[in-house]
Amino acid sequence: MYLNFYGFKEVPFNLTPNAHFFFESDKHTEALSVLLYAVNQRKGFVVMTGEIGSGKTTVCRTLLNHLDTSVESALITNTHISGKDLLATILEDLGVEYQPGSKARLLSQLNHYLICKLKEDKNVVLIIDEAQNLTPSVLEEIRMLSNLETEQEKLIQIIILGQPELRKKLALPRLEQLRQRIAVYYHLDPLTTEEALNYIRHRLRVASDSDNPYFSDEALKLIVEFSKGVPRLINQLCDSALLIGYVRDKRLIDEEIMREVIADSPMVRIAA
Repeated sequence: MYLNFYGFKEVPFNLTPNAHFFFESDKHTEALSVLLYAVNQRKGFVVMTGEIGSGKTTVCRTLLNHLDTSVESALITNTHISGKDLLATILEDLGVEYQPGSKARLLSQLNHYLICKLKEDKNVVLIIDEAQNLTPSVLEEIRMLSNLETEQEKLIQIIILGQPELRKKLALPRLEQLRQRIAVYYHLDPLTTEEALNYIRHRLRVASDSDNPYFSDEALKLIVEFSKGVPRLINQLCDSALLIGYVRDKRLIDEEIMREVIADSPMVRIAA
């Protein structure tokens, strides 16, 4: 709605994860590097956690863009799912023509596919987002996937992303064997004050191809303070403020507009 008014080529603070806007903060760059290393070195099992809106999914999308043609991937985002349905979804996302059947039959077909890919010198990575929703029994099924290996290397690399509750779930006694399989843990913290400011400027620059400020220093200070460095909250605040600025014919978002946005945002009040 406000793109032409501000001179944007695209919405700068869309809530949908977009690798095009990936901001190379120390934390997000490190997280991406950890995931790339785990995939390329065939580490097998990686867990990355972070608060709601911390940027886990954006890191994941950026990872997929960085993988070369020797890597095939499956991305699972529906985690309210049974173990059998998980296997079927993985096969479908990998583009495997499989025969429906029992869980054991599906696993056998996946194993055959992975062995074929290994012979072609291809790596396969499975990424499961919102993994905190998985039941302990399905997490145990994922452990069984990590058992698919040769004497030298893993047949599939598994990355699970989730909110901090995921680590609590993984700490359950019944999942001890799964914990032993995890090669790398990484927790994605919120942005620092300086990073949050640079994050906002980065997205504005990408969307406009300019260095126009769009937000006053006072408005920026309020955004950082109330978002607590959480990227998704920053996006919500900035997008709402730009919309109000457009309606009021103001090309610079000032402190007054920002305070109004904060006062009207239930999520920000909860976060504060």
